[in-house]
Amino acid sequence: MSFAVLHSRALLGIDARQVVVEIHLSNGLPGFALVGLPETAVRESKERVRSAILNSGLEFPSRRITVNLAPADLPKAGGQYDLAIALGILGASGQLDLSALHETEILGELALDGAIRQVPGTLAAALAAKRLGRSLLAPRANGAELNLASNASIRQVDSLLEVVDMLCDGGRLAGPVPGGTVHCPDEDATLRRSETAAFHRVIGQPLGVRAVTVAAAGNHNLLMVGPPGCGKSMLAHNGTLLLPPLAESDAMEVACIHSLMRTLPSAASLYEPPLRSPHHSATSVALTGGGLQAMPGEVSLAHQGVLFLDEFAEFKPSVLDSLREPMETGEIGITRANYRVTYPARFQLLAAMNPCACGYRSDPRRSCRCSDQQLQHYQKKLSGPLLDRIDLQVELPSLSSAELFDAVPDADDSESAWQRRKSQVADCRALQMARSGKLNSRLSAAEVEQLCRLSAAQRRQLGAMMDQLGLSARALHRIQRVARTLADLDASSEITEGHLMEAVALRRLEFLERPH
Repeated sequence: MSFAVLHSRALLGIDARQVVVEIHLSNGLPGFALVGLPETAVRESKERVRSAILNSGLEFPSRRITVNLAPADLPKAGGQYDLAIALGILGASGQLDLSALHETEILGELALDGAIRQVPGTLAAALAAKRLGRSLLAPRANGAELNLASNASIRQVDSLLEVVDMLCDGGRLAGPVPGGTVHCPDEDATLRRSETAAFHRVIGQPLGVRAVTVAAAGNHNLLMVGPPGCGKSMLAHNGTLLLPPLAESDAMEVACIHSLMRTLPSAASLYEPPLRSPHHSATSVALTGGGLQAMPGEVSLAHQGVLFLDEFAEFKPSVLDSLREPMETGEIGITRANYRVTYPARFQLLAAMNPCACGYRSDPRRSCRCSDQQLQHYQKKLSGPLLDRIDLQVELPSLSSAELFDAVPDADDSESAWQRRKSQVADCRALQMARSGKLNSRLSAAEVEQLCRLSAAQRRQLGAMMDQLGLSARALHRIQRVARTLADLDASSEITEGHLMEAVALRRLEFLERPH
């Protein structure tokens, strides 16, 4: 036989597209042609495949070899096609019977000695193969990642010769090794993570504690403003501990994204919502993604979790404004010359900043050293459209020495109270999912009108505040979503006037309005 067909996968973002590897051996001068829109790393596979076959003690055919990676218009990158190409050449030259690979998809980069090296994105490929009822042949070096694909049929191998020996042994591969099953961590594991950071360690700041609780309950974006050392960063990190474990489908999606960056979470932390905290010197590409291979950025790595931006106003304004689209749509598109990659980016933004460049504009014990021009420049870094997309905006006061040294946390600030708050957040989220299948922050405009319905008096009251405070239609909907979350936290079927007033109070930054 001079023709062979095998199956592989090409990664386009976290989407593992099916690729058919066709190998044809014909008479004529020896040559090796590789077609199907291959990029540099794929074109170089010709030399890796040749050396791997020869160094494995096998015969490399002295014929004209044509390898086609179909579909031809799908870009192919990386070395994951090496193993499929090598097996196809051996099958087309009559050295192997490939019938056992008919329902198997193949991934693996070959070393010159025939060893099979790790490749990115094998988890996405395993899940895609599972949906088609196929097995996956992949590097054993990817074992930790592949074990996350529960109930998938996966064969892990170390070398080309190992695959050849298995195929020659009765024409069948060794029995498929099912992917491992990873269980959701229990509450004890979650509490262990909070040993160094828990709400019972937070002194004062009841408004901050309330804000992060509401943010966690409805997955709302939150901006905290206050002088240095008032507890903004501690509150943000503790707030992430209120989030419940991820559902299995969400955890797999998050793992597929991190697989591309070779930063896969461990099995123990697979179901924990991711927390990303980039430095304020990060560029737009670092946050939104890009580069030659259109890799995911921080907004995608924080998918289904938290993106914490400390020193919020120190980021470049263009970098902050690049967050506006993913905050609305929950995804980010990266366009290249001949393809477009879309990554999920449904994150919760937690941000912290000082009220001015010196940090002490709102501190009654220290005078601000910023001029009017410096203050105006500092505040201009936060554009109106960006602030409009942040549901909760609160100012935190500085703490006095009495609060720091003399205050004794009461029962409400104890660890048991933190556990009750975490349970309250979980119940609130479960109520939202049962009602609409999504969290309140993700409700559409039509769903806001239906599920966050206000009385006639409340609508008039909110309209008056809209005119007085200059609120946009987007801000109005976000206030209604927050009010719905506050009602859910109180297990109330209706939004009361108290819920509505608190929602308005939780998105007012007075430091932007006060004169210097």
